[in-house]
Amino acid sequence: MNFINPIDIDALISQAEEEALYFKLIEQVNKDFALANEPLDVPASIFPFEFKNLVQEKIYKLIQYKFAEYLNLLYIIDVSEEQIKKLDGSDLVELSEQVAFLVLKREWQKVWFRNKY
Repeated sequence: MNFINPIDIDALISQAEEEALYFKLIEQVNKDFALANEPLDVPASIFPFEFKNLVQEKIYKLIQYKFAEYLNLLYIIDVSEEQIKKLDGSDLVELSEQVAFLVLKREWQKVWFRNKY
């Protein structure tokens, strides 16, 4: 089975749940945010919409108040700089949603590939 690029966060989380990798996704997110010294501490019992909101909120705060840490997080997670540069930064809320998607998409790729290979 090939990796399917999710079109949005909801599709991504659905894929993770369908493949029984939702908790692994949470673990990966917790691990990488902790590596960036910006712990998220997502509980395993979290509902998908809360998970999504938690990540978006954290990224919003990092962009607004801790930009260097935000860039470090993107580097640690290995989010494509090219994709980030394509985003419109005029609306911070929208930007943080888009970045959250890119972050979760990258984390999902890591989890998916680790599980398959």
